[in-house]
Parts: sequence; structure tokens; C-alpha cells
Amino acid sequence: MAIGGVGGIGSGLDVNNIVKSLVEAERAPKKAQLDRLEKKTTTSISALGSFRNAISTFQTALNELNDPALFTKRSARSSDTSSFTATADKTAASGNYNIQVFNLAQTSRVALAGQDNASDPVGTGTLSIGVGSQTLDIDVTAGNDSLTAIRDAINTQGSEIGISATIVTDPGGAGGSRLVLSSNQAGTGNDITVTASTDAGDTGDLNVLAFTPPATTDFVAPPQDPNDPRAPRVISYARDANIAIDGITVSSASNTIDEAIEGVSITLKAAQSAEDQTNASTMSLGVSEDRAGVRSALEKFVEAYNALSGTMSELTSVTRVGGDDGEPLAAPLVGDASVRSFSTSMRNAMGSVVGDGDLRMLADLGIATKRDGTLEINQTRMNDALDNNFDQVAGLLTGDDGLLKQLNTVAEPYTQRGGVLESRTTALQNTLTGVDDQRESLTRRIGQLEARLLSQFNAMDSLVAQLNQTSDYLTNQLSNLPGVVRQDNRR
Repeated sequence: MAIGGVGGIGSGLDVNNIVKSLVEAERAPKKAQLDRLEKKTTTSISALGSFRNAISTFQTALNELNDPALFTKRSARSSDTSSFTATADKTAASGNYNIQVFNLAQTSRVALAGQDNASDPVGTGTLSIGVGSQTLDIDVTAGNDSLTAIRDAINTQGSEIGISATIVTDPGGAGGSRLVLSSNQAGTGNDITVTASTDAGDTGDLNVLAFTPPATTDFVAPPQDPNDPRAPRVISYARDANIAIDGITVSSASNTIDEAIEGVSITLKAAQSAEDQTNASTMSLGVSEDRAGVRSALEKFVEAYNALSGTMSELTSVTRVGGDDGEPLAAPLVGDASVRSFSTSMRNAMGSVVGDGDLRMLADLGIATKRDGTLEINQTRMNDALDNNFDQVAGLLTGDDGLLKQLNTVAEPYTQRGGVLESRTTALQNTLTGVDDQRESLTRRIGQLEARLLSQFNAMDSLVAQLNQTSDYLTNQLSNLPGVVRQDNRR
């Protein structure tokens, strides 16, 4: 705490500036020391955090690759994805199949008899719309018996059986306004039918909207009757999808076929052309191990390790500046025992031998260590291992005795709660707390020193003032004594 004062009246000295200089001379060395310690500690905490995050990211890649399910996945490949696509799960057996797509599954759409105007009353009663084994009954009452009102009632209630309605009007007038019904249920036997029932008190003729599609075997809707443009008609028939797998005909009410081949789901996109069907042309479906997924996981593993290696190099580098005489710039973890120990243990684990098959170490899988410590992939060797020894890849990498478990065993002590890096970070944070305590102590000590010096200098100044007053008094008294002659020293 600074104590101000006029100071220097008696002595003529600049007491405040003298005290300030003395206080700063006392404070500066300790302050500089604490600043250096704080900067170094903060930098070390940040560096250890970066190191820990890099290891954690690498562990994520380890965990993704160290998953036995990854090696039991199957992939399905279509030779013509415009006609069909496919996926496979782990229950699918590897193999190749010949596929023909004759037609897709489709839903039913019908256009009911045309009316003069969509807003005109049609008739009251009950309109029953059937789709397969399901029926929707619409009560048509007076005032709500126009095509527009019936359409709205169907759209409000039709979600129960997957029915929707629209109105199509012929601008020329010949076709009138039609109620068009659409179903979302594909498959043979799910055609839309419409029946009407009326009671004695009903008005109009609701039966004009009744329609049962004619039976057909080709599921091709007949063209509109030119002699009766308002006649009800089929827009599309509901039918099954029909394909052949290795010459065996398969039908499905859906365009997604899940049960034809165990573990394989086939999604139909388009039927083959008439020419291809006539020539019995086939497409291929291949089911195999998901080598692409395993290769992608291996590439992510290599990328994650190289990122970790790059972080360690950055945190332990020494950069020479200003020529040979310049002071080198040292990264925050240069010579750090934790980094050195981790790096050594990880390199040893990377080169360890696992098992006794054809694939015993990472190098056998096409992953080798370069001179700078990073990893690189030999694509030819990796492809050969995945194509010819895929069943051994999982044994090399996964499980309690696998390479990935060994790597994770090296990494875990550094990232786990209470582990190596967290303990060191905690110790460094305690150091920062100690720096704050020392700053407070320094502030108190400097305040006390400043107060003491000001008090001492002010006391000295007061004493000098008293001495000057005494000197002036004695001089005056002596000069007034009888017989005293002043001497003029001037020449």
C-alpha cells in the first residue's frame, strides 16, 4: 500500500520517486521470475493437453478397428445400380447371383366417373373404398356430397388404409371433373374398389361413383374409351414385383425384397428393357466380405497414428534460428520423459509379432514404419492380404491377444482419469495456484516496504527541515551580536 506525501520540503529530495525506484528494484526480479514460471507452466499444460487429445483421437481409431463385427460384415454389389441395389448383413453367405428384373411392384390408382362440376351435389349415402382386405366407409351427407367435399373427407380419414384423393378436371369439359383415388399399398390383390350404398332418405345417385376394376393378367391399364370420356377407368393396377434369381422366379408385394437370399436386401429401381427380357439378359449380384470397410478403417488407423506422431514431433522439436549463433527455439515438451516413454513403447508395440499365421505383424498387412516414425501403406501388399488372407486379418488385429489391444494398453495409462498426463497436469495447475499465492505475498511485502521507506524518508525530511531552521536561527543570532563584522567573500 503506497503512502503518499509532499516529501522533500526540508531536504529538497524527490522522496516519492526515490521510494518508487527502490520499491521497483525490489519487486522486478521476483515478478520476472513468477512471470517466467507462469508462462512456462501454462505452455506445458497446453502442450500436455494437445498430447493427450492426440492420443485420445488415436484411441478412437483403435476402437473402431478393434471391432470383431467389422470383419463379419458383408457387402453386396450390383452390376447395374439403375435396375437394383443391394445390401447384406453378417448372416449373408459369400456368392454370386444372376438377377433379372421383369417388373416393379406398383400401387393402384383409379379415376371415378366424371361429373359436370366438382362442386355440384352427387348424392348422399355411404361410399365404401376397399384396398385389399381393408375398407374405408365415408358418410356422404347433404351439403357435403360434392366431389370436393368427398375428396376432403377421404383425405382426412384415408390414412387408415393408405388412401388419398385428388380431383382432375378436363378444361375442355368433355371429361368433366373426376375423383382420382390413389393407394400406397403395392402388390397383387390390392386394387382399389368403390361401392355405394343408399337408404330411402338419401338424395341423388351416389352409385355413379361406384367402380370395380376389370380383371386383368397383364396389369396394363386400358386406354380411355374415346366414346365415353367420363367413364371410370384404371390408371394403374396393383401388382407384385417379379424378378428371377438364378432362374428362380420370385414375387414380392414390395420393391424391397428381404427374404429371397438370406441376409441380403434387394431394392428394385427399374425393370429391364423388353429387349433384355426377351434375350433373358441377366445382371449380377455379388456378396462378399466387406473388404472396403476394413481397408477404410485401416487407412483411418494409419492417418490417426501419423497425426499423433506429428503432434509429438511438434511438441518436442528444436528449431534453430538466426544462423549458428542464434538461440534455438525449443518446443514445450523437449526432453519430456512422458513423451519419450510413450513413443518408445508405441514403436515397440507397432513392431511386435502376433500369432503364427501368414499375417503376424503390421508389415504383413502392408503397413510399414518410415524413417521419420510415421506409417505408410503398401497398397499392393494390403490388397493381397485382404484378398487372400482376410480370415486372418481379424486375428492379427482384434481380441485380447490382438495388436490393437497391445497398442491401446500402451495408450490407456496416458489418457485415463488419474493417469500419467492428468496427474502431471494437476501438478502444473497447482504450480499456477502457487504462483498466484506468491504474487499476493509479493504485493503485500512490497506494500509494506513502500510504506516503511516513505515513513523513513519523510522522517528524515522533517529532521533536515528542523536542522535548517536551527541553522538559520543561529546564523541570525550571531549576526546581531555587538562587534560582529560581516565579511564579504566577494572579490
